[in-house]
Amino acid sequence: MLKKAGYAISGANILIDSNVPLGAGLSSSAALEVAIGLSLLGIAGLAVDRKQLALLCQRAENEFVGARCGIMDQFVCSQAKSDTVLLLDCRSLDYQLLPFDPKFALVACNTMVKHELASNEYNHRRAECEEGVRRLAKVLPNVQALRDVKLSELETHRNWLTEVIYKRCHHVISENERVIQGANCLKGNDMPGFGQLMGASHRSLRDDYEVSCLELDVMVEIASKIEGVFGARMTGGGFGGCTINLVRTEKVDSFCEEVASKYAQRIGQRPEIYVSHPVGGAEEVSLTDTALKA
Repeated sequence: MLKKAGYAISGANILIDSNVPLGAGLSSSAALEVAIGLSLLGIAGLAVDRKQLALLCQRAENEFVGARCGIMDQFVCSQAKSDTVLLLDCRSLDYQLLPFDPKFALVACNTMVKHELASNEYNHRRAECEEGVRRLAKVLPNVQALRDVKLSELETHRNWLTEVIYKRCHHVISENERVIQGANCLKGNDMPGFGQLMGASHRSLRDDYEVSCLELDVMVEIASKIEGVFGARMTGGGFGGCTINLVRTEKVDSFCEEVASKYAQRIGQRPEIYVSHPVGGAEEVSLTDTALKA
């Protein structure tokens, strides 16, 4: 995709070393795409437009891999800044960096389940949403995407949709509203409110979008009852992979122990758990002679 866009890149010998778990719904493909793209451009001595790079990485995913993903993962891998979270308008690519309370950590819990449904079902869900747009556009002429539809309009014109397509549309439209509400919570440092939106998001993903699974639901249920947890929901494409949990920093160790123990009791498999805080996106790292010798 870089070559198709006119970048005169050369070949390279590349060693890939990663601690981003593969197939866990934590954007490992986007991380790889952006890092490789940035590296190849850097080797060639070419200037990098990070928005353009994110778009080219998305095109690689869409056209080469065949996954009809959006721009979110690639964009945040290229544009994120430490100690903030990124609010992205996927149509205009305008974005804001919002504050994240350092007294909280984001803890990903890997169910250790990898259902092969995720990629195909993602494409299928997208097709269902596009069908919803086509039907709603017949009575709402200014609608180009589900983001242009209000929940009240969806209810008014529900009879134009099948029950399944209605549910898919309801998830997307309500999730967009939760994103805006969540941004306001972060701006106001309302972490309990943000956590409640995470719970509502998971229920919508489970019931309306139908991309959850038993293991994800069990993990969310367990986490939601642990002291110091403000919110829990699945993340990624679904049908396995990870949950993301908003946890008070001083409770992280006890949370990890309790959720791992209880999940193993319920499911019979011990999860991998990754504790993180918001950090910046892809960047060049220079190794000193001391680091090289070490």
